[in-house]
Amino acid sequence: MTDEDEGGYDVDDWGRLKAFTRGVATLEDVQARAAIFALADTENARVLEMPLPQPLIWWSDDGEQAAVAVQAEVHDTQDGETMEVLGLVFPDGGGGVALMDDVDLVDDTDPMWRRLVAAAIGDETGEPD
Repeated sequence: MTDEDEGGYDVDDWGRLKAFTRGVATLEDVQARAAIFALADTENARVLEMPLPQPLIWWSDDGEQAAVAVQAEVHDTQDGETMEVLGLVFPDGGGGVALMDDVDLVDDTDPMWRRLVAAAIGDETGEPD
């Protein structure tokens, strides 16, 4: 998902993150660190067509966080609910999973996204050097 350093990113180098676009991820893909997540208890799993990697703001229970989506899938639950699920990479290099309903897709010039990335990695300006 990332270059060899397995690290995070800043507002200028997030584009180097590698997207998982080979189809619906398996447990083996996650174990090989090629994908963020693999869901097993769903039906009709398919790739969510969208440009990846994609900067976004995730509105989590802990507040807003900058992230980059590197994986996007659609899954149907046994109850007939359709979920659009994203695999995220955070500026510090960590990963997470979010529903599309809980994010705002942005571009890398979005001032809030830039501030959130900068805050996450300790750069207070969020401006390019």
